[in-house]
Amino acid sequence: MFYLIVKAAVSGVLIALISEIARRSPGWGGLLASLPLTSLLAMIWLWRDTSDPLKVADLAASTIWFFLPSLPLFVVVPWLLRAGWGFWPTMLVACALTIALYAGMVALAPRLGIRL
Repeated sequence: MFYLIVKAAVSGVLIALISEIARRSPGWGGLLASLPLTSLLAMIWLWRDTSDPLKVADLAASTIWFFLPSLPLFVVVPWLLRAGWGFWPTMLVACALTIALYAGMVALAPRLGIRL
């Protein structure tokens, strides 16, 4: 249980730190947020938990395929906000779009021979 708390604390502190940096400098915050820190932490935690290189490799490969449908979120959010949409409606539309694209990826991947 202590290990789970440590993992959550480290991950949470990282997110909080990035949001604080973004508050002062959106450019630096964007740079840090764009780094694959979450993926790297997940791979580190998975390796520590399992020591299984195939599981880590599968996680990395799946991350690539799920990264692609998340990209439009980063186009839609600034576009809608600059068009005068409110923050919460923008988040709702962006999240709904991302969920739909994730569902599409899950449905399409096996037909393309991609194992998620």
